[in-house]
Amino acid sequence: MHFLYNLATQLAQFLVKITVLFSPKMKLFVDGRKDVFLILKQKIASHDRTIWFHSASLGEYEQGLPVIEKIKEKHPDHKIIISFFSPSGYEVRKNNTIADATVYLPLDTPQNAKRFVELVHPDLVFFIKYEFWINYLDQLQKKQIPTYLISGIFREQQLFFKWYGGFYRKALNNFTYFFVQNENSKKLITQLGKTNVTISGDTRFDRVAAILDKDNTLEFIAQFKNNKTTIVIGSSWPKDESLLTDYINSCPHDVKFIIAPHNIKPEQIQQLQNSITKKTVLFSEKENKELSKFDVFITDTIGILTKIYSYGDIAYVGGGFGKGIHNLLEPATFGIPIVIGPNFSHFDEAVKLVENKGCASVKNFSELEIIFSTLIQNTETRHQKGKICAEFVQNNKGATDCILSQIIDIKN
Repeated sequence: MHFLYNLATQLAQFLVKITVLFSPKMKLFVDGRKDVFLILKQKIASHDRTIWFHSASLGEYEQGLPVIEKIKEKHPDHKIIISFFSPSGYEVRKNNTIADATVYLPLDTPQNAKRFVELVHPDLVFFIKYEFWINYLDQLQKKQIPTYLISGIFREQQLFFKWYGGFYRKALNNFTYFFVQNENSKKLITQLGKTNVTISGDTRFDRVAAILDKDNTLEFIAQFKNNKTTIVIGSSWPKDESLLTDYINSCPHDVKFIIAPHNIKPEQIQQLQNSITKKTVLFSEKENKELSKFDVFITDTIGILTKIYSYGDIAYVGGGFGKGIHNLLEPATFGIPIVIGPNFSHFDEAVKLVENKGCASVKNFSELEIIFSTLIQNTETRHQKGKICAEFVQNNKGATDCILSQIIDIKN
């Protein structure tokens, strides 16, 4: 079975090189991996002590960040190595300040895994949420390096729980400990005979709770808001925007809108701006503008959405009309009610917030119009739902401390 896995990996490596001709994202995926070993040689000496964190993409990185920060604080003499699988994670966070080296993870061939682990020679390894690379796990096991899964999620659909998934189940033996998010994940993995598992919760709650202690001031947003009720639309996709722009154009209330699209390609930003009939300004055009005179602010940049949420009275989080919603814990921590699309069943925090009525899910324009109008006109309802969101975040903190309390101390 291992032979077939390696054969499939080699085939994937070949196919990826072909897709480069048609996909800019896949070009980043391939080109970014060309110099990984050179970067590691330049930034890690043989005598350095290191701790390695791996995340699939941006969301997993953000999820692991509270643990990364605490580990760095606890072991300042160690270099922090962060790897990403996806371009959407690496390209956004490649210049982060917490890591001593940030790289793409080479594809999971035996040769790549052996070379990567030898160059990094970590004392501890953390895989965030998921990503179970067989050859990397084998190398870590051979070198007896403590390896942890943090904020893990297990579902019945995964190969581990299929009758033909024995090969993948065996890979789980290489983990020192599993820190999972919920009871169902613990139940599934204990059914496989694993006792080295704890429900730690989701480290994202720790990260977003800490946002409240930071300076979230954006003076240009304050000028735009001008003390008016403001709806922040975060990480929107075209399917979200088709409903939202209809609402914006027809909204009878004196409301401001801030849109932070998921994709900020110029042509898509232009298309979005053209679809709005109200007075609109882009982030890139904000200088020397009297921002309070505009109705809609579009952020054609990245990295400021979290701070923008602090100015919101209502949030719409995008992705729910596609594969799934984006991060709704960021607006939740600021105590504002949230609206999302219909596809959220795979996101525990969304399910719970909808059940608790801090978040509302809509399927069409009519439902969107009703919930927005209700929240705009009824201040008490708005504040009540926002309080539910804020308390939800505060009540679910603590995963980071739970994880740190059970990690094996590094030997001198």
